[in-house]
Amino acid sequence: MSAPAKHPFHMVDPSPWPALGAFSGLVTAVGAVLYFHKAPVFGMNLGVGTLLPGFLLVIATMVLWWRDVIKESVVQHAHTEAVANGLRMGMVLFIASEVMFFFAFFWAFFHHSLGFSYSTVQWPPAGITVLDAWEIPFYNTVILLTSGGTLTYGHLWMERGDNKRAAFWIFLSAALGAIFLSMQIYEYAHATYKLSDGIYPSTFYLATGFHGFHVFVGTVFLIVCGFRAANNQFTAHKHVGFQAAAWYWHFVDVVWLFLFVWVYWILGLPVRHFATGG
Repeated sequence: MSAPAKHPFHMVDPSPWPALGAFSGLVTAVGAVLYFHKAPVFGMNLGVGTLLPGFLLVIATMVLWWRDVIKESVVQHAHTEAVANGLRMGMVLFIASEVMFFFAFFWAFFHHSLGFSYSTVQWPPAGITVLDAWEIPFYNTVILLTSGGTLTYGHLWMERGDNKRAAFWIFLSAALGAIFLSMQIYEYAHATYKLSDGIYPSTFYLATGFHGFHVFVGTVFLIVCGFRAANNQFTAHKHVGFQAAAWYWHFVDVVWLFLFVWVYWILGLPVRHFATGG
């Protein structure tokens, strides 16, 4: 074990963070179930507070795990070109898995909205007043697309070796992500239907809600990269951590465009009736 490595790869030290990440996911899922069913915890109805422990653990996992990865790169210099290529490929595969994750929700939405379900006789279902696509959803589209542009501008500065200017544009992108989340929370608070009100609300909230969660994760990711850029931890030729964050953010942009066009706009209005319900 003490002999010098004769290969360019990095043998990662044993880490507790994958286990903590799995536990964080479990706590988040349990909290979500309790929240959806309005179940009391220790005799108290905590409402949205049931989601807080899971979110805090997810944030702690990201901070602690990324801290070790940053240490491997900056302090230990363990991220050779071969390791960097492996990290890039890992991020590509992760985004591919995320595509399939959202595909399931879009499949459910299209299955019912296009008349393939025998249980659906019209879309949107009776009693559902859908949100106007050209109000908050449109504003959020502009905000998120703008954040993609500012992030790309920050990437250009980073490739020129100017980390300070890159950090400014990265932080601006993260701030736009936070505004997007605030607008989405406001939208949810003023929606006229709840998650349990049928197939439209359930598919709508799961698709847009999980997208919002990804925006939250991406915003944290960008904040970390912003601080790293401000501390000159990236170079013009090696900034794998920021590349991963940028790819993830642009993926979130594309998913939102799909949500806006199909869920909010094209299949939102007008009401369409299916002759046989299938």
